[in-house]
Amino acid sequence: MNTRAELVPKKLLLPFILITSLFALWGFANDITNPMVAAFKRVLELNNTQASWVQLAFYGGYFTMALPAAFFIKKYSYKTGVLLGLGLYGLGACLFYPAAALESYGFFLAALYILTFGLAFLETTANPFILSMGPEETSTQRLNLSQAFNPMGALAGLFVAKTFILGSLKSSATDESGKMYLFDSLDESAKAAIRSNDLMVIRDPYVFLGLVVLAILVVIALAKMPESKAEGSKLDFIPTLKRLFRNRNFVEGTLAQLFYVGAQIMIWTYIYQYAEALGIPTYDAVNYAFASLGVFLVGRWVCTFLMRIIPPAKLLSWFALLAMVLTLGAIFISGIVGLYSLVGVSFAMSLMFPTIYGIALEGLGEDAKFGAAFLVMAIVGGAIMPTLQGMILDWGGSGYTDLLILGVSEVNFSFSLPWVCFFFVFLFAIRARK
Repeated sequence: MNTRAELVPKKLLLPFILITSLFALWGFANDITNPMVAAFKRVLELNNTQASWVQLAFYGGYFTMALPAAFFIKKYSYKTGVLLGLGLYGLGACLFYPAAALESYGFFLAALYILTFGLAFLETTANPFILSMGPEETSTQRLNLSQAFNPMGALAGLFVAKTFILGSLKSSATDESGKMYLFDSLDESAKAAIRSNDLMVIRDPYVFLGLVVLAILVVIALAKMPESKAEGSKLDFIPTLKRLFRNRNFVEGTLAQLFYVGAQIMIWTYIYQYAEALGIPTYDAVNYAFASLGVFLVGRWVCTFLMRIIPPAKLLSWFALLAMVLTLGAIFISGIVGLYSLVGVSFAMSLMFPTIYGIALEGLGEDAKFGAAFLVMAIVGGAIMPTLQGMILDWGGSGYTDLLILGVSEVNFSFSLPWVCFFFVFLFAIRARK
């Protein structure tokens, strides 16, 4: 007799598909935005620290709105939380239109900040909802399956960024050698004309995305979901908070999530700067970002299968160790091999977010709704860590190879920050195995 717990009950299959589609939607937003750090730096002539504010605004929105989102879905319903999230997502994307008209970097950052208010609602709602759609013993595997669609959306976002943004930026045109940007040699009036053009190029895909998201909002508003209101809608926040922070597994899992997300965003943001230091223009560097997402997607599907035979915490420890080794390769191996090593880190990262998430929420019951909010707030690691890495890149100037640290350029050395993050994830995984 087969006693294996089912992954998704048949009666919940349609809601599972609908909520899983949201994972691709926020993956798209993440990876159309990652290349914008390099794009804004070039168009607006920013230093590395200033350019990293794109990620500070983007992931800072998660930190700001995750807990209010948890209160909201606790009081109302999952569906209402999804609809509000989609509304904020669409609004933030459409605000790129006035931001481009005003040519205001601050306005662009504010638009991204509002956009991620919506993503915070979506993630705070979708992750625990997926965990609840079936037996608890298959919850982490179920979340890995849903998260496997996230990099599909990310690949689409990266394709749009390369095809419709980076490939059309006049400020990124280079000379025949491909190593010198022609924009740098122009006078201020010529630069201003190109800047206006390029900001509209950045604007258009986001505005279109906003309109698509609002259309999806209408579709989900018309769909029937199995839960009209969260169980136990009493807002017993303080008792819940005390229970959560007495749970060592949850506390350590939240910290591990903060460090993991910081590492992921650093790897995917600064792969462009790593490639440029090797003489590869940003437009061509997107191919390595594509490769990263490709191996990340493969890793997600491989890990979803492996978790049927290997405990999640054990698999997490193996992959965290692999990430540490590959990151060392990116730091200390010069040339294209180091870049390949950096691409390979994405395979090792593939299972980390959903697995840390599932382990941290294990056994929390109704407290998982607020626990999920803190795990989404931990995404703030994606705001803090890239800014710190940008500061390292600015140590010797606005370039990427201005000085040597431990025998390697500062862009290579800056990846010691992701290594430290993976080391913390490794420690969490080892403790979770016990």
